[in-house]
Amino acid sequence: MRDVVAAMLAGNTEHAVAFDDRFDTLQHGQRPPAVTVTCSDSRVLADHVWNNDEPGTIFTVSNIGNRVVQHADGESVVSGDVLYPIVHTGTETAVVVGHTGCGAVTATYDALTGGLSEPPGIDHSVGLLEPLLQAGVEALPDTLDRAAAIDHLVEYNVDRQVAFLRDSPDVPADVDVVGVVYDFQDRYDGRRGEVHVINVNGETDPDALRKTHPEISDRIDRLWEY
Repeated sequence: MRDVVAAMLAGNTEHAVAFDDRFDTLQHGQRPPAVTVTCSDSRVLADHVWNNDEPGTIFTVSNIGNRVVQHADGESVVSGDVLYPIVHTGTETAVVVGHTGCGAVTATYDALTGGLSEPPGIDHSVGLLEPLLQAGVEALPDTLDRAAAIDHLVEYNVDRQVAFLRDSPDVPADVDVVGVVYDFQDRYDGRRGEVHVINVNGETDPDALRKTHPEISDRIDRLWEY
C-alpha cells in the first residue's frame, strides 16, 4: 500500500475522533439547506471553502467543470447528483462554484479553438461543456491573454450552469440558484481563497446585485460583463 493511503487513514482517525458525536442527529436522514456544485480540482476544498465542518449542512457535488448537466436518453438534463437533494431532502439553495484557472474550462476552450485529444471519459465531460461555452469563447475580447480568457470563461460557465438549473422544469421556481467563483490566483480583489458572487437567480449585473443584496455587497464582483 502506498504511503499516501496510510497518511489518509491517519487523518481519518483524527477526523473520526473529532466528529464522533456530530452524527447523533443525522442517523435517520439529512436536510441540508444548500447543495453546492464544485469543480473536483484538488485545490478546491468543497466544505472548507465555507469553513464548514458540520455534517448535514452542505450536500456537496464535485465534478470537472462544476457541471449541473448530464445526458439521459439523448437529452440534456440536470444531473441527478444535483437534483437529488432538491427533490428528496428539501434543499432550497443551489450554489454553482467555479474557480480561477479551471482545467475543465481550459480543456473546453482548447477543444473549441484548436482541437483536443483526451481519453473517452474526459472527452465526454468536456463534450458536456462545449455547447454551453461555445458562444462565450466566440465573445471573448481579443485583448485577453490565455489565462485571462480562461478566467473570463470560468464566469461564463458558471452563468450557463445557473441558467440551466433555473430553466429546468425539474427544479422548483422557489429554489435560489447562486453562481460564485473561488479565487486562489489573485484574479479578483480580495484574499486568496475568497468566494466572489457573480450571479444570483440569473442576475449578473454587479450594481444590481449589490443593491438587492447589500449584506454581501463586498463579495459581489465580476471580471466580465458581456
